[in-house]
This record gives sequence, C-alpha cells and structure tokens, in this order.
Amino acid sequence: MSRVPVTDRAARIPKLSRFGWLMGLYAENFTRMTRLFEPADLAPGRYMSSIGDGLDLCVDVIEQHPYTTELRLTYGLQDPVTGEPDPSAFLRLYRDARQVEATHCYVGRRWQDVIGMYPPPAEVVGHRMRMNTFLGKWLQYLAESGHGVATLRRIDPETEAA
Repeated sequence: MSRVPVTDRAARIPKLSRFGWLMGLYAENFTRMTRLFEPADLAPGRYMSSIGDGLDLCVDVIEQHPYTTELRLTYGLQDPVTGEPDPSAFLRLYRDARQVEATHCYVGRRWQDVIGMYPPPAEVVGHRMRMNTFLGKWLQYLAESGHGVATLRRIDPETEAA
C-alpha cells in the first residue's frame, strides 16, 4: 500500500485568497445585519434604536431596490471638525447574493485620506477588509448591547426637525 507523504497532503489544501476572505466577511455581515434589523423589510427613511445607554443608533434606509438595500448606520455623535456623524458606515445589502458590503466608513477620516486617490488594487482590497471587519465587530457589539428590530422605531422627519 502506497502512502502519501504528509507534506503532499498539506500542499493540496487550497488557500483562501484575500478576495475570498473579503467575500466571507460580506456573508457574515449579511447574517448579522439581517438578524439585527431585517433591513429588507424597512421602508426608506430614518430609524432609531434606543437601548437606554445614551448612545442611540440611527439606521438610515437610503433606498430599496429590487435586490439591494442601501443604508447607513451611525450614532448621534458628530465629528467636531467636519460635523459628520462619527462613526458611520454606508452599507449595501445584496439580498440575492446574501451579502452586506460596507461601501465606505467614516471613523475620523475619509478613505481618500487613508489610502489616497489612486491606490493600487491590493491597497483597495486591504482597505475593504478593514472596513468590513470593523462593520462585523460593530454589528456584533450592537447585538450584544441589545439593539435590534424590537428597539427600532421610525423617526418622522417632521418631528425630528422640531
């Protein structure tokens, strides 16, 4: 009986590429996001999740398309320099592919300030991995803190302006 050396077996185990790892993050974030807020069922508009800790989470459903949902997650905090909500993450949820992609995040700085205007492809993939890892950890934290569909309420734009 012929035996295959252990080194040959290890060499045949496929390695996950960085792109494959990124697609895995997108799938994990889809599961977390849909369990938390069921965003495909939300009409466009602003929603607030309050759990009594003083940090209300704002969920903006920007647009509902046939197979995608565009949204933004943020707290009611603002960057003192830019006035932008900080942290915030713009997300695209792909219902057919069962993935959520953080298209851009604002955590103190814009992507152009982090990786430049014309970054090489490897830098773009690395930046997307960091953004989507951040998103996964944030979604996990939100779930553990008690945010979810039960704490989400729609904000009427007229009462918000008052």
